[in-house]
Amino acid sequence: MPSQRDKNDRINFLGSVKKTISDYDMLCSGDAVLVSVSGGPDSVALLHVMLELSGMFSLKLGIAHLNHTLRGQESDNDALFVESMARELNLPFYISEKDVRKYQRKNRLSLEDAARRVRYSFFSKTAERYDFAKIAIGHHSDDNAELVLMNILRGSGHKGISGISPVRTIPGGKQFIIRPLIRLTRADILIFLKEQQLEYVIDTSNYDTSMLRNRIRYNLIPELKKSYNPGVSEALNRLAAIVRDEEKWIDSLTNSIFEKNNQFGNENKIGFSIVGIESIDIAALRRVLRQAVRIIKGDLKSITFAHINSIINLLKNGSSSWDLDLPAGIRIQRSYRTLFISKEQKIRRNSLPLFVYMIQQPESGSSFLLLLDRLDINMKFTVVESVSAADLCNHRKKTAFFDMDILNFPLMVRNLIPGDRFRPLGCNGTQKVKKYFINKKVPRQDRACTPVLLNRDRIIWLAGHQIDESVKIKDSTVKVLKVELLPHFAC
Repeated sequence: MPSQRDKNDRINFLGSVKKTISDYDMLCSGDAVLVSVSGGPDSVALLHVMLELSGMFSLKLGIAHLNHTLRGQESDNDALFVESMARELNLPFYISEKDVRKYQRKNRLSLEDAARRVRYSFFSKTAERYDFAKIAIGHHSDDNAELVLMNILRGSGHKGISGISPVRTIPGGKQFIIRPLIRLTRADILIFLKEQQLEYVIDTSNYDTSMLRNRIRYNLIPELKKSYNPGVSEALNRLAAIVRDEEKWIDSLTNSIFEKNNQFGNENKIGFSIVGIESIDIAALRRVLRQAVRIIKGDLKSITFAHINSIINLLKNGSSSWDLDLPAGIRIQRSYRTLFISKEQKIRRNSLPLFVYMIQQPESGSSFLLLLDRLDINMKFTVVESVSAADLCNHRKKTAFFDMDILNFPLMVRNLIPGDRFRPLGCNGTQKVKKYFINKKVPRQDRACTPVLLNRDRIIWLAGHQIDESVKIKDSTVKVLKVELLPHFAC
């Protein structure tokens, strides 16, 4: 028999959810809502909350579960648990199985990013096929605090610091994502589950501290609460809410500048008047350029602060004609008084404009593969625990080893520009890359095809030739970054 306290806690829990739904207009009467259920505590609590609300809002509910196949039999058991729950509650059940690691390798993504993309794609397609207007996700305030802190550590801008939006649309989709639990804590959810005697499963990968988010959850935030601010999670959520509101206002200003200076007005090619944009504040210019790239590319994945700044620096250099390649075939071109942003349908091999790629730190035990389309080569980045003296002495020029303690991610890969300098391994001072190539009798055509790797805007590797003295392996080196050119270096 539930105690009066249990009943009161349940009412408070549901009251908080109802207020969140009301504040953000998450639900309308008669809505069809697809509930994402992994089987974990957050999603099980969400499902039962939606059941409680279904009478009030006359909701049509369905359950969606994606088996990521990342944990073998454990993943299969989770799917069976959710299926059993759907059957017991007599709710429609939609399930899919996806090899996320294969998708990760194919698309050169982090495991977390790959899993998220696959998951939301499944939700969107399922909702569209079975006429669900809303997709409910079980994110809560602790999830939001962790994401905000993680993005702060990565150096994200306002978009990253604004955290998890309570309501948003899926890019390219017609459905709304809603997060009714976003103001509740993980502790609130666990108490609710205990009092309601609801079963759930545990994802053991959530305790793997090799993942950045888990280290933030189990190491950093507890230390911040203990030594700095017991209410750090609440403070991070408050920061996110403030920034999110300010973003809406700033976006309206950016849209006005964008529309005023966009000469084409279509989604295939954008052309800005140089005269119109060169005088605006740099903060507004960054936003206008990011918005243009987002429209052409569809998102801003792999587009970083350094990429946008590269465009701005080229705009300021006085040249009236130049090209710049960004990831995913995005091309930025200046032609006299117009700046064009477009996406190439087919890579042209007979030209070599500037290119800039940012390299995030590879996860432990996995590699990051960068495809340089213009050069027909790959660069493979792998973190290794150690490297032997024999490896250092016998490695090919197409492989380089770097002391991880010296590196500050993200690293940058670009082509050579006039005036580049570095300090070749074993040398006391720096020298121009051009002089190094002349001394080594490197043919001109090979120089043009040489990508360079930079750390903190300093060249640390002429790929296929020589590393910089500053990043060499020492006796004190603990972790090593191994970078390989694959296949053989060729234009």
